[in-house]
Amino acid sequence: MPPHGPFEGGRGHHEVESSLAMLPFLGGMLLLLLLVLAALYLCRQGNPPLPTLGGQRSPEEQAKGILAERFARGDISSDEFLERSSMLNWTPGSDQVPAKPRKKRS
Repeated sequence: MPPHGPFEGGRGHHEVESSLAMLPFLGGMLLLLLLVLAALYLCRQGNPPLPTLGGQRSPEEQAKGILAERFARGDISSDEFLERSSMLNWTPGSDQVPAKPRKKRS
């Protein structure tokens, strides 16, 4: 009869526990692989939505931000907001208004 218990030379519950300990590592590796594949897919699409780190925003993006701020403060009415946003070829709600770039500290 072959050995069955851990003291008899067979597989014990310690081998099962050690194989279960690898699950978080394997899950992390799978997540990393998915992130790399997603990044490659976005780069192949041409224009990945990456934030500009310390870069300048375009004048159109700056104008959208100013317009949204003035509307939020109540400086302009909703009619004026919609009129001016149409002049910028901007449909509010269709894309996000980028946050103001942070000023560099000296």
